[in-house]
Amino acid sequence: MKRLLATLRADVILQYRNGFYYAVLFVAALWVGLLSQVRGLDFGVILPLMVLMNLILGTFYFMAAMLLLEKGEGTLEAQVVSPLRAGEYLGSKVISLAALSLAENLAIVVVLRGLRFHPLPLVLGLLLAAAMYTLLGFLTAARYDSINSYFIPSIGWLLLLCLPVLRPLGIFDHWLMYLHPLQAPLTLMQAALEPLAAWQWLYGAGYALLWLGLVVWWSRKAFVRFVVIKEGVKA
Repeated sequence: MKRLLATLRADVILQYRNGFYYAVLFVAALWVGLLSQVRGLDFGVILPLMVLMNLILGTFYFMAAMLLLEKGEGTLEAQVVSPLRAGEYLGSKVISLAALSLAENLAIVVVLRGLRFHPLPLVLGLLLAAAMYTLLGFLTAARYDSINSYFIPSIGWLLLLCLPVLRPLGIFDHWLMYLHPLQAPLTLMQAALEPLAAWQWLYGAGYALLWLGLVVWWSRKAFVRFVVIKEGVKA
């Protein structure tokens, strides 16, 4: 627990020093300014989609940026030879980025919607999506050594992650979309603003937790392969 708390403190400092909090404030203001000017929006559809899209920057790309910054500064090599475990390293990133994203997106929803929503499904769906996004950011960036080399390949991952937005917009409303790992937390977030059937609640929570477990397992394997072994050899 002490190692986790120490790592969490270091991560928060790293995020602050590199302007992550300022970026979050800017993006939040941008969303509020944009959506508040559009009349007749169906917030039951738009707000969950906005949250899901907004999480990409605050978790997926922030995680990749933190990892690659640590590689570039050489701090990752020091962490590899320390007693820090893979679960503590990844857990710290998930906790810090999920908390930041939760505060940001709840603020946006409250400003746009007031208190006319159910907080529990929104928070649950948001945190599950944030955790998956963060770990997927680690998985996709782990094999790279710089932000420049990672940016172009990340666009392909970005397009795949954005697929669930097609269904609520009526672009691709097919049952296959329910197989997408991020469709489950999106379904939970929709329950904050519109009623869902019991099977949708079970699907949203159960399928999201299943995918989160798989991504955690995969991330721990990737940590050993691309961080412990690779950075350990450098050291």
